[in-house]
Amino acid sequence: MAAAQAQTAIKQAILARNAALGAGDVAGVMASGAAGFVSYSLAPPLKNSSGKAGLKAWFDTWDGPFDYEMRDLKIVAGDEGAFAHGLAHMTGRKTDGEQVDLWFRQSVGLKLLRGAWKIVHEHDSVPFYMDGGFRAAVDLKP
Repeated sequence: MAAAQAQTAIKQAILARNAALGAGDVAGVMASGAAGFVSYSLAPPLKNSSGKAGLKAWFDTWDGPFDYEMRDLKIVAGDEGAFAHGLAHMTGRKTDGEQVDLWFRQSVGLKLLRGAWKIVHEHDSVPFYMDGGFRAAVDLKP
């Protein structure tokens, strides 16, 4: 697969996954990942391996669909593996009425499996204030 084709396919795979996330589509999100997918998400625990049940439980905390977009997405692709990173923006309303407007950092590792790019690793993070309080800096905007 040529580099330009690979980058386009990877971007489409990431954007399709983000659309599935925003729509609360468990099957769509799960289809974007490879078997054994590893996620270091914003929520505890340190390593997320809850799969479909955990994803469904998280979707149930949202009051309908939410927006999930990527900005400054950069992709480096090889023949069988790729790495992408950028800023993710999540907005929407939780079932408790909280309005979410959160920017965070996201990195994903992908592998070409049977002609399709699948996510094998995801890492989400927010910086924290280095003032001794260890508060997450969720108020930052690009």
